[in-house]
Amino acid sequence: MRVEIPSNIAARIGEIEARFVVRAPTSVDTTPSSVQANDFASVLAASLVTSSTSSQTVGSETSTQSAIEALISDASASRLGALGTSRSMDSATGLGRPIASRDVVRGIEDQYRNDNGRLPDSALASIGGSHRLNETAANAFQQLQTSARAEGVEIGVTDSYRSYDSQVDVARRKGLYSQGGLAAKPGTSDHGLGLALDLDLDSKALSWMRSNAGRFGFVADTPRESWHWKFDGV
Repeated sequence: MRVEIPSNIAARIGEIEARFVVRAPTSVDTTPSSVQANDFASVLAASLVTSSTSSQTVGSETSTQSAIEALISDASASRLGALGTSRSMDSATGLGRPIASRDVVRGIEDQYRNDNGRLPDSALASIGGSHRLNETAANAFQQLQTSARAEGVEIGVTDSYRSYDSQVDVARRKGLYSQGGLAAKPGTSDHGLGLALDLDLDSKALSWMRSNAGRFGFVADTPRESWHWKFDGV
C-alpha cells in the first residue's frame, strides 16, 4: 500500500532530484570519496531524515520509513532514467552507480592530456589481476563484464592502462599505427589515460561486445584492432 506523502517532502524530493540530474553529466570529480559523498541516495536519505524530524511528518515512524523507502526508489529510478545511464547495484543501498557521461570523459582527457602514461595511482582502479583503468572506466567495465557473464559470455583482458615507458616499448615492438603498426605514439594513447582496453574475445564475446558495449560507454574506435575498446562515456 502506498503512503500519502506530504507536499513539503515531495517538493524536497523534486529539488534534490533536479539538482542531481543537472549535475551528474558535467561533474569530473569521480574519486571514490566524492562518489560516496555525492551519492544520490545518501543525500536523499539525509534530507528526508531532516524532514521527518520536523513538525510536518508523515505520521507514525513506520509510515515515515515506508514513505522514505518509496521516495528513494521512485526518485532514483526517475533520476537514472533522465540521465540515460546504466548502473551497477551497490550492496549498501541497493541503488546503482551511474556510468560516466561523455562530458566527464572529455574532462578526464583534458585533465591528463599532458600526463598521458603518468597518471597518479589515485586516478586508477583495479579491474582484476594487474589490470587497471581510470576509475570511471573501471566502474563501467565491471558492469559490462558482469552483464556479459550473466549471459554466459566471458570478456577477458590482455592489456589496460599503460605507463609512458610501456607505450614506448609497445611502439618499438609493434610499430606506430600511423606507419602501419599497432601502437599509438607514446604520450597520445588512450591506454595512457586509463580509458582503453585490449580484450581477449572469442567470436561469441566479440559479437556480444559489438551489440552491447555501447550501453556501457565502450566503443571500438580503432580500425584493424577488434580487440581494442575505448571508454567514451554514455
